[in-house]
Amino acid sequence: MVSGRHAELYSPAIGAPGNVVAYGHWGRPFLAFPAERGNAWEYADRGVIGALAGLIDGGRAKLYCVDSFDGASWSNSSLPLEERARAHERYESWILDQVVPWIHADCGGPQDIATLGVSLGAFHAVNFALRRADAFPLALGLSGNYDPASWDGWGERGEAAYFNNPLDSLAHAGGDHLDWLRSRLSVLLVCGQGMWEDTTGSLESTKRLAGLLAEKGIRCELDLWGHDVPHDWPSWRAQLAHHLKRFC
Repeated sequence: MVSGRHAELYSPAIGAPGNVVAYGHWGRPFLAFPAERGNAWEYADRGVIGALAGLIDGGRAKLYCVDSFDGASWSNSSLPLEERARAHERYESWILDQVVPWIHADCGGPQDIATLGVSLGAFHAVNFALRRADAFPLALGLSGNYDPASWDGWGERGEAAYFNNPLDSLAHAGGDHLDWLRSRLSVLLVCGQGMWEDTTGSLESTKRLAGLLAEKGIRCELDLWGHDVPHDWPSWRAQLAHHLKRFC
C-alpha cells in the first residue's frame, strides 16, 4: 500500500491553510486536482493511488494531491461569474506561491511539473497549464468541462472570467505568446462517451477544446473511450493507469 506524506500549507491570499498529500519519493512530479469540491485525500480514497502503485513504488511518478477551492469559487452559484473567477485566482495564488515551491523542495530543486485532474479538476489541470506553461508544460484532463460560462454562470464577464476560460481566451490567442505555447505545452484530453459525460457537458467541451488546440497548433491528443465508459471514478482510475505510464 502506498503511503502519503501530508503537509498543510498556509495561503495568505485565501487566509487559511490547504492540504497537500504527496505519494512517492522519485520520478516525474504530477500535481493532481480532485473532482469538484474534492480534497487532497480523494485520489487515495477513490483507489487511484492504488491503481498507480506500480509507477509510484517503482520510482517513475510522484503525485501531489491538493485540496480544491471550488466551494468558494466556481461552485458558489450565489456569486456572479467574475467574482467566482477572482476567488479562483486566490486558489491560483496558493498553488503557485505555496504548493509549487513545496513540490520543488520535495523534489530537491526546481523542475517541470505535470498537471492532471478529473471532472472539474480537469479544468484546473488544463487551465493552469495554459496560463502557466512555464511551470506546467504537460496537462492531462479527464472528463473536463472547460467552459466556466456554461456552469450556471451569471453576471457580466470581466477580465478574470475571460482569462480563466480556455475556450474563450485561447480562441483569441496569437503572436509571440501563442508561439511560445506551441513550443512549450502538451495536452492530453480523455473522456468517456457513457453516462453523465453528456449531461455534465464534458464530452462536447472536451471535443471543442481538442479542436481549438489543434487549430492553434498546440500539441494535443484526444482519447475518447467507449459508450460504456461513464463520468465516474472507475473510468478515471482505468484511464490514468493506461496513460500515466507514457509520461514518466
